[in-house]
Amino acid sequence: MTYRLVDTNIVSFQMKGSPLFAPYQPHLRGFQLAVSFQTVAELWAGAEMAVWGAVRRLGLETTISGFVVLHSDDYLCRKYAEVKAARKHRTIPVGDAWIAATALAYDLELVTHNPADFVDIPGLSIITEAH
Repeated sequence: MTYRLVDTNIVSFQMKGSPLFAPYQPHLRGFQLAVSFQTVAELWAGAEMAVWGAVRRLGLETTISGFVVLHSDDYLCRKYAEVKAARKHRTIPVGDAWIAATALAYDLELVTHNPADFVDIPGLSIITEAH
């Protein structure tokens, strides 16, 4: 089965039952969905900052368990360095750089609602429904 990398905002739309999630569903069907370790960190940080209770945290654990989590290794760290270098004249937040690097390291298309966060990254393939 082919993998597709999902950005944090798409996972968040799914969890919230946001109407913004619906246009992305056709892009996700038939794929094994993956997230970067960075997305997992961002989701847990959001839960911590919002002081989620046990029920919502369990829901987050359940959501995360539905994805393949792609973890960092030396190759991914090198891809991160390439992303940062490619964007040296246009700062990219650390989290976005890790997510882009994950897509590049695993040669995956990235599904995101924030394509502007990932412009000028050579070789990165973006799927979006943002207008």
